[in-house]
Amino acid sequence: MTTMISEVYTALIEAGAPKVSARKAAEALSQEPLATKVDVVRIEKELAIIKWMLALVVAAEVLPILRETVMHG
Repeated sequence: MTTMISEVYTALIEAGAPKVSARKAAEALSQEPLATKVDVVRIEKELAIIKWMLALVVAAEVLPILRETVMHG
């Protein structure tokens, strides 16, 4: 037996979708994998690393330009 998200089904019916289409859509959505808290934490950690890497690259590129501008400006 296929599961479906009843709230989605009800919302689609109320929006005017045919029952068969609403059921298929609600069933399809219930089969999609959702992100867990562990997934979100892992992504947040990866983003933090990327932010630091970007900050280092920007600093490595901008500081020499600023130094040249101040010394020769």
